[in-house]
Amino acid sequence: QVQLVESGGGLVQAGDSLRLSCASSEREFSTYAMGWFRQAPGKEREFVAAIAWSGRATYYAEAVKGRFTISRDNTKTTVYLQMSSLKPEDTAVYYCAQRGGPFYSGSIYIRDYDVWGQGTQVTVSS
Repeated sequence: QVQLVESGGGLVQAGDSLRLSCASSEREFSTYAMGWFRQAPGKEREFVAAIAWSGRATYYAEAVKGRFTISRDNTKTTVYLQMSSLKPEDTAVYYCAQRGGPFYSGSIYIRDYDVWGQGTQVTVSS
């Protein structure tokens, strides 16, 4: 069973940067699109960013476009989310997810992902 383990969350101030990592145990990691989602207290889980299996295409929610960057290192079977210019409204639990099936592009839809990490808390103070 594939496992995803997020790390890198923490408490930062507005304007700071943070890099999240998600290590995968998937042996064929390089063939799977990956995504980042977040869930704030009292809100539904929402899409943040995704990267195609090839790494050649990336997708971002409007709220984070220009501030967040998703990337992947297939040699380390890890996907990253570099977050800059953080805002208090970025406070949430951040989850990484693996898309169901290989060789897909990234997706903004929760239903397209079938493996999820346990989440890492990001708190941005004003």
